[in-house]
Amino acid sequence: MRAVLDTNAIISALLSPSGSPAQLLRAWQQGAFELIVSRSLLTELERALAYPKLRKKVKPEEARQVLQWLAGSAIVAEDPSGPPSVRSPDPGDDYLTALAQSEGAALVSGDGHLLQLAGTPPVFSPAQFLPLLET
Repeated sequence: MRAVLDTNAIISALLSPSGSPAQLLRAWQQGAFELIVSRSLLTELERALAYPKLRKKVKPEEARQVLQWLAGSAIVAEDPSGPPSVRSPDPGDDYLTALAQSEGAALVSGDGHLLQLAGTPPVFSPAQFLPLLET
């Protein structure tokens, strides 16, 4: 199984080590699924981790280590050049649906706009995706 984790899921994992997003990252580390990232996803994550309100909770060194860990351990796919067949109400999220679709991966997000989508790729919340790893 392959998955793209939205940046909000990765940040949630950093902020709440016992929550579903953190459990997903641990499951990935244990080989339960393949994590797909792209340059755009890593850039968005880096930008978000630099926000002042997050800097108070995720120190710059920790943010750098997480980015290096993801870039070095996840599958780094090319950003798709075309639009996805399923579009988000928030056009800024289209790169995520395009990435998941092009890589044959599920999209895991806490974003309500993305969770409302139906079709390809399948979209799950972290809590919805976790039980799928057990089958």
